[in-house]
Amino acid sequence: MQILQLCNKVPWPPKDGGAIATLTMSKGFSLLGHHVHVLAMNTQKHQITLEEIPETLKEKVDFELVDVPAKISWNGLLSNLLFSKQPYNASRFIDERFSKRLIQLLKTNEFDIIQLEGLYLCPYIPLIRTYSKALIVYRAHNVEHEIWERTAAVTPGLKRLYLKILAKRIKKFELNQLNEYDVLVPITDRDGELLDQLGNTKPRHTTQTGIDLATLVPKAGNQEYPSVFHIGALDWAPNQEGILWFLEHCWPTLHKQHPTLSFYIAGRNAPEWLVDRLKGPNVVYLGEIEDAYSFMNSKAIMLVPLLSGSGMRVKIIEGLALGKAIVSTHIGAEGIAVEHGKHLVLADSPKDFSAAVSQLISDREHYNQLCKHAIDFIHDKFDNLEIAESLTDFYKQYLHA
Repeated sequence: MQILQLCNKVPWPPKDGGAIATLTMSKGFSLLGHHVHVLAMNTQKHQITLEEIPETLKEKVDFELVDVPAKISWNGLLSNLLFSKQPYNASRFIDERFSKRLIQLLKTNEFDIIQLEGLYLCPYIPLIRTYSKALIVYRAHNVEHEIWERTAAVTPGLKRLYLKILAKRIKKFELNQLNEYDVLVPITDRDGELLDQLGNTKPRHTTQTGIDLATLVPKAGNQEYPSVFHIGALDWAPNQEGILWFLEHCWPTLHKQHPTLSFYIAGRNAPEWLVDRLKGPNVVYLGEIEDAYSFMNSKAIMLVPLLSGSGMRVKIIEGLALGKAIVSTHIGAEGIAVEHGKHLVLADSPKDFSAAVSQLISDREHYNQLCKHAIDFIHDKFDNLEIAESLTDFYKQYLHA
């Protein structure tokens, strides 16, 4: 099949959930023998050059980048708030240059599948229908408005008011896009059910983010035990609020119980105001690290203290694949069919979260069992090639419908 993936940011480097979800699917399609073309917006925030993408990857997937500013500014935000009914998040990705290149691509190629990687590509559906007969797929990486509703709920002050307005606009935008596509591909069953409740009537097939089992190999030889760590994009509001919640409500208790324990924080794009608050006894802020998997292998207990968000946290899948003992909130592990106490530990209150971490420090046997079951779970459920094959089989049902 000829497959076109549309992205509102370049999925390289694969350092966040959206990029990883897109790129692993591209690789899966290619390994199955399909021709894959990725047309991505090269935004100011995530700008790269084609030369930065490894040649080994470009041999498998055709990448094309279109410069789209998608700039975030206070003036733009205020203007959007006062003079537009569209959510600021969506308006930034509606771009004439991207439209023109997409039209050229559709005029000169016959694609079987056009897969939209996320909500903010949906405004291009009418254009696609004008120039192509391809099956249009909306791959819902999450239920977008839910992220902002949850973020607003845990945000104080005037910012909460703005986030509530934004969440309302995003929900309306999301509802308007329902059923404009041909098939729906949510990342989790939960998201699919939510979108059905909102009004989706199109066929859907859940496709979680797969794992390249040859790349994510557990290595516990030089592991620092005990130690706790968090890794994730530090410009993402749910990660910011989760880390600060843990530092304020859990870390003092854990440090008192385990005075030599260190908490490592790794991630890119941390704003200065956040870095200033990532402090405390034995708190080690590392910023962006060169090799995330080596870092994760070197530490013991992974923390996912998310209080908001939606979709599936890819970092949890990676952590499980690397045999990490993970303590997460229920929101953090949402959409992943893990069993509490077997594959990871779920805890929502500061008391329960701290106690879960402390138990994994004190009970090495429980820690070891959790790590083993985590690896088994991923090998059983998240092989990328099997996931990609299941999705293409689903597509074939509707290609000539």
